[in-house]
Amino acid sequence: MPATIVSLPGITYSQSNMRPVRPGDVNQMEGRRTESHVFGTPYWTLQLTAEKLTTTEAALMDAFEMDAEDGCLIAAYDPHRPRPIAYQGSQPLSGVKAGGGAFNGDAVLQSITDPLTIVVDGLPAGFVLSAGDYVEIRKSTYVRSLHRIRSGAVASGAGVVTLPIRFFLDVQVFTLPCTVRFEKPTCLMAIDKGSFSAPKSWPNYTASFSATEVFPDVA
Repeated sequence: MPATIVSLPGITYSQSNMRPVRPGDVNQMEGRRTESHVFGTPYWTLQLTAEKLTTTEAALMDAFEMDAEDGCLIAAYDPHRPRPIAYQGSQPLSGVKAGGGAFNGDAVLQSITDPLTIVVDGLPAGFVLSAGDYVEIRKSTYVRSLHRIRSGAVASGAGVVTLPIRFFLDVQVFTLPCTVRFEKPTCLMAIDKGSFSAPKSWPNYTASFSATEVFPDVA
């Protein structure tokens, strides 16, 4: 039975550090020559801190800790950047798709030009994306790939945009059809054991934890 997926508690996080990790090493050679190489699959890590929590918020974090420690997976995203920079704010993405229908932040992967370039359809006309924005490509509930956009782009009048991304998309796994998400783009993470801390000293409840991306063996 696949692990249960839980959401991040809906509270304000004072500190967020979501960063990509590209496995590799650097060797310093004689004569000051340097050699480097990368290997393996890139993955994401997340560190979150929440301060000045209410009693109710602290209780939410306590419940979240028990779920996460019991093996649940976390649908993790960057709470300081939950949607494209051009649409930052407290309201979720909304509007009308260029081809008709309500837009909620989900679009369609039209094609994969190469592992570092994707074409997305189903956006509002003129939808603005900036360098550094997050984008999630989802094959299924347990198969997700999170990326950052390398340079800005604007959707055409037909709601189509070509996006350069980092790191590469695994084209052996992510074949069409796929959903592309811009509202709270996620990847699946597991909490780093022993990282959760939630000392309670009234009135300054705080909580923090770290997590690392995992790749469930479930289609």
